[in-house]
Amino acid sequence: MEWSIDLNADLGEGMPDDEALMAYISSANIACGGHAGDADSMRRAVDSCLDADSMRRAVDSCLQHQVAIGAHPSFPDREGFGRQHMQLSATQLTEVLMEQLSALQKVCEAAGTRLHHVKPHGALYNLSAADEAVATTIAAAVHQFDASLWLVGLAGSVSTAVAEAQELRTIHEFFADRSYQPDGSLTPRTQPGALIEDCHTAVAQALRIVQHSELVAANGTVLRRPMPAGSTASICLHGDGPHALLFASEVFNAFQMAGIRVAAP
Repeated sequence: MEWSIDLNADLGEGMPDDEALMAYISSANIACGGHAGDADSMRRAVDSCLDADSMRRAVDSCLQHQVAIGAHPSFPDREGFGRQHMQLSATQLTEVLMEQLSALQKVCEAAGTRLHHVKPHGALYNLSAADEAVATTIAAAVHQFDASLWLVGLAGSVSTAVAEAQELRTIHEFFADRSYQPDGSLTPRTQPGALIEDCHTAVAQALRIVQHSELVAANGTVLRRPMPAGSTASICLHGDGPHALLFASEVFNAFQMAGIRVAAP
């Protein structure tokens, strides 16, 4: 059986390994001012994405796709790095999203490229996975901004269901470096074990997701996550993690050994 998967990482957050990560990922989610990032950091991240092809050829000559550029909007919470819930009306949230998407789009246009996808960040991402009203506001804003964009959401959650209901191109996202709860949600970062810090565990989780459509929750529960026909999936490797570059290279190499093609949708 032939598998294909997107590997994404969150970039433009001031971490040192952004450029090096380009050799292993197929999609980048660029901070666009809400939780991190400014015009300069967005420009650097976009330029790195566009130049990724030369770096990737050094890793694997079979991969000839440039890294897809995505927006990573968040609550306007730089102090809390976008991880604090904020009470915003649908109108306020739409304005926040439009402002951040427009900021990154301007950078892309100046570089002669365009946005590929949108992936909410932090608290906004987690809230949209469970709250239909928030998910609906995000999907509607993306549709209004550019209906051709892909919207990334937690696989099997409210956010992906709402995105598909609004006829947006939808990416079901999994995580190699986060643990899961029995209901399929991510373990909150405030709880022990939320972040997977062992590389072998992260690689094994990524392979099991792709090859068997399964996740193992923190309590040992096995969660089935088969993709609906025609759906697209992605696996996230957090670019701000202390082992980001190691995890990305090891997951990428494990996929290559297993005959799994890494490519953006």
